[in-house]
Amino acid sequence: MAKIIAIANQKGGVGKTTTSVNLAASLAVAERRTLLVDCDPQGNATSGLGLYRDQIQKDLYQLLINETQPADTVYNTMLNHLNIIPATRELIGAEVELQVIEKRQKVLREVLSSVVSQYDYIIMDCPPSLGLLTVNALTAARTVIIPLQCEYYAMEGLSQLLRTIQLVKRSLNPNLGIEGILLTMFDSRNNLCHQVVGEVRTHFKGRVFQTIVPRNVRLSESPSHGKPVLLYDIGSKGARAYLELAKEVIKRELSRNG
Repeated sequence: MAKIIAIANQKGGVGKTTTSVNLAASLAVAERRTLLVDCDPQGNATSGLGLYRDQIQKDLYQLLINETQPADTVYNTMLNHLNIIPATRELIGAEVELQVIEKRQKVLREVLSSVVSQYDYIIMDCPPSLGLLTVNALTAARTVIIPLQCEYYAMEGLSQLLRTIQLVKRSLNPNLGIEGILLTMFDSRNNLCHQVVGEVRTHFKGRVFQTIVPRNVRLSESPSHGKPVLLYDIGSKGARAYLELAKEVIKRELSRNG
């Protein structure tokens, strides 16, 4: 049975898609059967794994509005143990069309139920908002990873996300937990970055990953080549960071299942 992890933060530009793509790829390299679900209409996780609009027959939109089956929306990637359910701009319409459905917050959980036994991990890339697509992902997830940029306004808006997580936990998904906060875009030359790391670790003691993702040119370049960073430059600091993050995620799961 797959562990379902949502990558969420309503603030844009904090590394959600970068984390979704590269954590999923790193778990796959560790020979964990992994499915990446692109829940963002921008479709950046989809193109980041080398899948483009003209290659996609059916995507998450058709799946959510019950026009197709999960198996028809799952695509292979360059990595043997990694599949993806892609997103296109059509997914924007799902926010509107789902409004008329009675259990609209639970649609994603229901459609994933038929494939959950086929994977070890399902990673969901959420859009930069707290709309219906993100709520669906949180309702389907077991845990949430929150990417947090190492900058002055790092924790701005975080309280709103935490409130949303608590609301979903209370009313839709009582088993939802926080996997961890992931510090991203760290610049070791910047004193402010070090201060942010210290503050976040103090304020959220025990809930912050040891792995810190650095600012890294190769990490920024890899999406334009349609590859996760470990296939673009496995020796880069960005690739090493996400491989370490995957190790942390796996280790936590093993210790929980003890």
